[in-house]
Amino acid sequence: MRSRARTIRSSRMRGLGPSLLRLAVGTVFVAHGLSKLLPVPGGGVRGTAALFESLAFQAPYAVAMTLGWVEAAGGVALVLGAYTGWTAFALLLTTAVTSWQLHLPHGLFLNWSLEPGVGHGYEFDLLLIGALLSLLATGAGSLSVDGARQRAAELESAGRARLRR
Repeated sequence: MRSRARTIRSSRMRGLGPSLLRLAVGTVFVAHGLSKLLPVPGGGVRGTAALFESLAFQAPYAVAMTLGWVEAAGGVALVLGAYTGWTAFALLLTTAVTSWQLHLPHGLFLNWSLEPGVGHGYEFDLLLIGALLSLLATGAGSLSVDGARQRAAELESAGRARLRR
């Protein structure tokens, strides 16, 4: 009896891990997306577009708007646990491309001293990429819209199986 209770508790805790990761990563993406969209000092659409223009991006304003919306909406979807696989994949692509274009030339580490003229490295992006890959592998976890949809589909399928008997 004790081992069965321990197994049930252990499986619930395993589902909690991806949920906690999803909430943290989703919150980070919401914050980063909103900082690209809202008029904040040093950011907003104009500041982000200027950065992309300095990197020779084509249509930097459109890229800034698209990236801001993908990050903000994707972050909300991750927090809710809705379409986690697709959302994590989209955020993975945007993070990888911006990291490659913006942070890779500056090495691994962030510019902790905030030395002028020195950009940030890709260490934070590497952490986000690892977290997104983990969510792709594990799914949304126990507290999610995806989990609720899966449980409803399983219940519906079980009900149809009973009706066939």
